[in-house]
Amino acid sequence: MPTTRRIRLRRGDRQVLEEWVRARTTPQRQVERARIVLGSAEGASGRALAREIGVSLPTVQRWLARYDTEGLAGLEDRSRPGRPRETVTPEVEAEVVRRTLEERPPQGTHWSTRLMAEGLGLHHSQVARIWKAHRLKPHRVRYFKVSTDPKFVEKLRDVVGLYVAPPERAIVFSFDEKSQIQALDRTQPGLPLKKGRAGTMTHDYKRHGTTTLFAALDVATGEVIHECLPRHRHQEFLRFLRSVEKQSDPELELHFILDNYATHKHPRVKAWLEKNPRVHFHFLPTSASWLNLVERLFSELTTRQLKRLAVHSVDQLVEAITTYLDQRNREPRPFVWTATVKDILTKVSRANETLETPH
Repeated sequence: MPTTRRIRLRRGDRQVLEEWVRARTTPQRQVERARIVLGSAEGASGRALAREIGVSLPTVQRWLARYDTEGLAGLEDRSRPGRPRETVTPEVEAEVVRRTLEERPPQGTHWSTRLMAEGLGLHHSQVARIWKAHRLKPHRVRYFKVSTDPKFVEKLRDVVGLYVAPPERAIVFSFDEKSQIQALDRTQPGLPLKKGRAGTMTHDYKRHGTTTLFAALDVATGEVIHECLPRHRHQEFLRFLRSVEKQSDPELELHFILDNYATHKHPRVKAWLEKNPRVHFHFLPTSASWLNLVERLFSELTTRQLKRLAVHSVDQLVEAITTYLDQRNREPRPFVWTATVKDILTKVSRANETLETPH
């Protein structure tokens, strides 16, 4: 295997390679090869080039070796034996891109390579190459939700302010309930992880009931006050609030960041707040749960503990959750909020402008 030593460009080749990279009509594979050679000439290592360009290390080594021995001619495609590949004209390629972006197939909600190929008389592999070159992935979709809360800016400034500049002599808690956590057991025992094989578990399961996790994340320290309860009514919420209040330093104020769930605004909860003036609620904008740092904790809990957990009862589930969070509290790590109000408002404004644009 050739080494990835630094390449020395031949006279006049730099200008040609840079033109290849800049030109919009240059095939993507030729642009990749030009970038590999130019990057090596500037001192980048083979592994760095592979990561940056998105190719394998052997690919980098092969094109550097070809250029070293043959110059620019070595970066051209060589003729291959067998039936020549049918070329796709620029007009047909443009039509594939247009249909992918602007039309829907006669059946279904999105294009597949075979549906597109059938309509244009192409092979599905040709459609796949066009999509790859233009970075089109019609089989994938990303979900979003833009808040329409009329007090979005006011609430955003309030919550982010608690994260980045919390009040003195106060504890800021990011609070939420993770409801309907199912106690699931697999229908058959799986196989353990071994060399060359992933661990296995059945896709189906047995249900043994549910629990609700109440969690108050100390934003400054990363510690979590938690309790699992069978339901998540205002009674359970008040019980947990009292527990957090009793465990906290009586000399400090308590600020809770929480969502707009009706339980959090129940008359009995409001009455309790009036009797406990050191406790303050800060409500998130509607449809903006991503502002609540405790959601990051729930994601971590799901990934590292719940997703592969198999238990025979709710009690075992509660024990697993409690053990995980207790161990985490031994060496707590806070989640650091970095997004500024300005950055968030810019993104939200851009999203609203995009949604208002006719498609």
